[in-house]
Amino acid sequence: MSADPAGRESATPASRELLAARAYLSRVAEPPAAALARWVAEVGPVAAAQGVRRGAVPEPVARETSARRTVDRAAAALAAADDVGARLLVPEHGDWPHESFAAFAASGVDELAPPLALWVRGPGRLAELSEQAVAVVGARAATGYGTHLAGELGAGMGDRGFTVVSGAAIGIDGAAHRGALAADGATVAVLACGVDRSYPVAHEVLLQRIAGSGLVVSEYPPGCVPGRHRFLVRNRLIAGLAAGTVVVEAGLRSGARRTAADAMALGRLVMAVPGPVTSGLSAGCHRLIRDGALLVTRTEDVLEAAGRIGMHLLDEPVSDVERPTDELGRTGSMVHDALPSRAARPTRWLAMEAGVQIGAVRAALVDLERRGLAEHRDGSWRRRAAPGKG
Repeated sequence: MSADPAGRESATPASRELLAARAYLSRVAEPPAAALARWVAEVGPVAAAQGVRRGAVPEPVARETSARRTVDRAAAALAAADDVGARLLVPEHGDWPHESFAAFAASGVDELAPPLALWVRGPGRLAELSEQAVAVVGARAATGYGTHLAGELGAGMGDRGFTVVSGAAIGIDGAAHRGALAADGATVAVLACGVDRSYPVAHEVLLQRIAGSGLVVSEYPPGCVPGRHRFLVRNRLIAGLAAGTVVVEAGLRSGARRTAADAMALGRLVMAVPGPVTSGLSAGCHRLIRDGALLVTRTEDVLEAAGRIGMHLLDEPVSDVERPTDELGRTGSMVHDALPSRAARPTRWLAMEAGVQIGAVRAALVDLERRGLAEHRDGSWRRRAAPGKG
């Protein structure tokens, strides 16, 4: 093991000693372990793991690690991960999303401490997937309106090359993941339990599909069970991996609003989808909008806010069908605009309405009639419906 100029350890991702140290540290303290994370950053993971085992650590670190320091299941966790096709991703690896996770340390908030390591299952590369990602979160007991919109947003993001990040929960999360998969897009599911578990059980097939093309991620080692506090803690990872977070449906007190709060604390963009004012499941979204979240209703809104400049315009539908009025000159267009579609009007009235001299109006009307865009009736003129429109 060598050291960098700052005195910290450096190692290759293949180092068994490094992986074993990170695997041990990922279980020895319940995330987010801010004191332990700071100490690991200072002395390196191998030295930190050795110190924790001996109990030779600063007092703040001892408070976080003393209850589990004698339990070392690193080898078993690495073997369990291998059994399900998962692996341990560490900050020393090139796939670690350093740019995205830099916001954790910058926040200065202990509850937003960075993960010590991540257990990942799937072929995706997390650093690459997080380069252009949006989180879509919301209520578990979602309405048909909410799941439809979440699916549409997931598909729209996936179709345009964005990674959809969510928590694989029933309701909005699941709909967003499915939307991305339907568009053959990338999606990342962040769990509050080990990646060897399918939680919720109803999403076992969905999680298999996500792991087949994207990534299932957790900072909890294999075998760890979900807990209420762990859902709240993992929300910071969902927010941290994405450039922005979209809340589709959420009550006033909900995990989705916690994710939005974490995103805001990390300096990320927060967006919310409005819903019926009579719906309690949209009350959280309306509160977020009132408090400064960006109101979004479609994929293009999200792209405009969270994507690269001009990205929302890339797939705007541009019709290449020629319209009958495309070849009209300025005067012809002005006279055509002035033509009523029902009651016919005399030439003098059209000249006044269009602001064009009466002689020019007469010439324009002849041309419009020739093009089938105007018709003469009893000394007056009116607009003629374009061919094919009746």
